[in-house]
Amino acid sequence: MEKGAHMQIFEIRDGFIKLGQALKAAGFVESGVDAKFAVQDGLVKVNGKTETARGKKLVDGDVVEYDGQKLTIKSAGSE
Repeated sequence: MEKGAHMQIFEIRDGFIKLGQALKAAGFVESGVDAKFAVQDGLVKVNGKTETARGKKLVDGDVVEYDGQKLTIKSAGSE
């Protein structure tokens, strides 16, 4: 992890969450519009690869990176 990067864990209950929703829910962006532009501009990585689909479904174990922050997706029932 980069120096100064923050790691968060985000728990999902329904099997997946869309990338744009996760960015907003984690507080990485302030609105859905901000999430849209961050993703479209290639500023977001999922599992180390640049992701340009805001509707990408994130599942247990996926790692999202944006602006020096990291978010790990975890299913509610997983350990």
